[in-house]
Amino acid sequence: MVYLFDSELPKNKTLLFALINIYGIGKANSFFICKKLGFSRNLIVKDLSKEQISKLIKNIESLPVTVAGDLLKSRLLIAKKLVSIKSYRGLRRYQGLPVRGQRTRTNARSRRGAKKTVTGKK
Repeated sequence: MVYLFDSELPKNKTLLFALINIYGIGKANSFFICKKLGFSRNLIVKDLSKEQISKLIKNIESLPVTVAGDLLKSRLLIAKKLVSIKSYRGLRRYQGLPVRGQRTRTNARSRRGAKKTVTGKK
């Protein structure tokens, strides 16, 4: 098993699609990393050598992209800041309502919480 940035890469997938499991790396960044290092699209994670893994880690760290724990921390800090300054987005987040202007009269069940129905006789 290969662990990179607090994520386990599936050993039977190709490296191109396994890198997507790292929080903050999408398909485009994964393709860019593989191309920059000269890895084949068909390279499977379990076939990686120690040298290739170390090259991969160094390359990801050198990218101008925040990854894994740092990205999670920054997103949480942004959310806390919005709540603390009492912006509209922060208040909606605090109340557990949709943040980006979606309607709440219908839909939005996952954000508001499903209505609880009582089954039985009156």
